[in-house]
Amino acid sequence: MAVKRRYFGTDGVRGRVGQYPITPDFVMRLGMAAGKVLARGQGGRVIIGKDTRLSGYMFEAALESGFSAAGVSTVLLGPMPTPAISYLTKAFRADLGVVISASHNPFFDNGIKFFSREGTKLPDEIELEIEKELDGEIGITDPQNLGRAFRQDDAPGRYVEFCKSSFDSSMSLEGLHIVLDCANGATYHVAPLVFKELGAKVTTIGTSPNGININDGVGSTHPEALMSKVLSTNADLGIAFDGDGDRVMLVDGKGRLLDGDAVLYIIATDRKARGKLGGGVVGTLMSNLGLELALKRESIGFTRSAVGDRYVMETLLEKNWRLGGENSGHVICLDYVSTGDGIVSALQVLKAAIRQQKSLEELTEGLTMLPQELINLRLSAGFDALSDERVHEEVKAVEAELGSHGRVLLRKSGTEPLVRVMVEGEDREQVHSLAVRLADVIRRQAEEV
Repeated sequence: MAVKRRYFGTDGVRGRVGQYPITPDFVMRLGMAAGKVLARGQGGRVIIGKDTRLSGYMFEAALESGFSAAGVSTVLLGPMPTPAISYLTKAFRADLGVVISASHNPFFDNGIKFFSREGTKLPDEIELEIEKELDGEIGITDPQNLGRAFRQDDAPGRYVEFCKSSFDSSMSLEGLHIVLDCANGATYHVAPLVFKELGAKVTTIGTSPNGININDGVGSTHPEALMSKVLSTNADLGIAFDGDGDRVMLVDGKGRLLDGDAVLYIIATDRKARGKLGGGVVGTLMSNLGLELALKRESIGFTRSAVGDRYVMETLLEKNWRLGGENSGHVICLDYVSTGDGIVSALQVLKAAIRQQKSLEELTEGLTMLPQELINLRLSAGFDALSDERVHEEVKAVEAELGSHGRVLLRKSGTEPLVRVMVEGEDREQVHSLAVRLADVIRRQAEEV
C-alpha cells in the first residue's frame, strides 16, 4: 500500500506564496531536512536555480539558510530552466539539484522540486524520508561545519552549449525564421541564444520578465500570442515554453498549434525511419487516442503511464525505451536528457524537419487528433469527486454514449487544487456536450457537500 505524502505532490512541493507550506519558514526547514537526509554528517553540495517569480528571491535565501544549517554548501545559479538544473547537477557533480518554480502556474504560486545527483526526480522513498525529518526536530550542525554559499555566473552559457550539443553539428537552422515565446520565464535569456547560435532568424515574445508576468498571456499554456505572432511575421514556425522551460508547444507556419503528442509523433516517426527509436513511445492517460492510432499504423509500440513526467520516466526505465512525454508538452528524450526539456525537444523536431526537408505541417500529415475536451474544476477541499457515487454514475453514462470510440478521464491535478475532466471521442460537438454535462454534475455534487 502506497504511503500518502503530506507535502510532496507529483512535481515537488507547490502552492500559493504565503500560504502553508509555501512560506519562508517552511522552505528553510525543507532545506534543513533535505540537507540532513543528503549530508548524513558528511557535508555535501547543492545547486539551486529558480524561475523569474518575484518570490524566488525570498525562497532562494530561505533554502540557502536551511542547507547551510544542515552543513551543506549551496551554489546559486539564478534564473535557469528546470532541465538546466537537471543537467548541471550532473555536470557539477553536485549531490542534489533544487529548482524554485511553479512551472506553468501564475506568479503568485511557487514551489520547490529536487533532482538527484543523476539529474532525475527524487524517488518517493527519499521524499518520504525528507518529510519524516520535517515532522521532527531538526538540529543545526556545529558552527564549524556550517555550509557555504557561492554564485556560479557561467551557468547559462554552459546550458546553452549543452542544448546545442543535442543538435547535429552537420546541421544548421540557417534560413529558418522562428518565433520564440519564453513565457517571461526561465528560458528568456538562454533559448534565444541557442536558436540564434544555430543559425536561425529569431523573433521573441515573452522575454521581458518583471517578477509577476510569468505565464501571463504567454507561454505554452497561452499559445494564442505565439500563433498570432507566427502569422503576422510570416515565420516558418513558433516555439513556446512554459515558465520553467520543461514544456514545449509548437506552432506551424499556418498558425496551427502542435502539442506534446504531435512533438512525440514527429520525433518517433523520424527515429523509426532511421532505426534510432530504441523501443516504443510512452504517453500518459491524457495522451490523445489519435497519437496511439497513428503510432500503431507506423508499427511503433505505445504504452500509457500515469499522468506526470516522473511516471513517464519510470515507465521508460522499466521498458528500456528512450522517448516519452505528455500532451501538455513534457517530452523526455532519454538519449540526451533525464527530464523534460523544452529546448532540446524542439531541436529534435527541427532535426527531423531538416533531415526530411519538410515543414511541420508535412511532418504531421499522418497524425489525426481526436476531439478532446478538458475542463479544470476548482472545487472545495471537502469534496472528493473521484469517490462520489453520483459522479461515478455519470461517468458510466458518458462512457456508454461514447461507446468504443471514446474515453473519459477524471483525475486530480498533482500541481494545483483542481479536478480535471477529460472527454475524448470522434464527434467534437458530442465530446464538448458530454464534458460540460459531466462537469456540471461534479459542480452540483460539490455544492451539495
